Amino acid sequence: MEKPIERRKLSDEIFDRLKTKIFDGTLSNDGLVPSERELMAVFGVGRPAIREALQRLEHHGLITIVHGERARIAHPDETSIFRQIDLPTRILLASSETSLQHLIEARKLFERGLIRVAAERATKSDIDSLAAKIADQRATLSDIPQFIQCDMSFHIEIARITGNPLLYSVAKNMLGWLETFHVEMLHWSGKENVTIVEHEDILEALAQRDPDAAEQAMVRHLDRSADLFVHPHRL
Repeated sequence: MEKPIERRKLSDEIFDRLKTKIFDGTLSNDGLVPSERELMAVFGVGRPAIREALQRLEHHGLITIVHGERARIAHPDETSIFRQIDLPTRILLASSETSLQHLIEARKLFERGLIRVAAERATKSDIDSLAAKIADQRATLSDIPQFIQCDMSFHIEIARITGNPLLYSVAKNMLGWLETFHVEMLHWSGKENVTIVEHEDILEALAQRDPDAAEQAMVRHLDRSADLFVHPHRL
């Protein structure tokens, strides 16, 4: 049997057609979306269907809508893309201990590749920048929240060194999601010094332009620090 033909909402059809025009560049030459009245005439539908389609386009980050003005075609970048999924991701992680474990695993796989790219591309200036971040971290040993911020900053800097804005955005968002679950352990009972030593090992491998050593140092660090991220359901 043939699959029954589904009746679609008018707004769904308009959304698909406008999305296609945005992707192929034929919607507008000046970056502006046609007015609601123009779209009503083009598609032969009422204003509610047009508005619903435009709202969906805005929700997906394809256009921006400002009251009293014509909508504009958006130009997404890495930051705006992750802004779209930030809140749903945080809700997912907060509600699921398994999802947190998946994120920890994904981070390890991601940073293993990331550090190899950084080892191949790091300049002397990059190495100096990472060394400065370790020095900043050492200066915050008595301030656990600030120490954690310095820890995250070190890893984000490694992503920046790759020169790839998508890798940078993934790392920044991934670490931001993980930070919510970072447990400030008892004054860490010496673990803060271990973290600094591990960061220094990573830095040394980067300075030597040795991707294998850098990856091994990163894996040791992430394996050891994985237990510092605990879901509230386990507290």
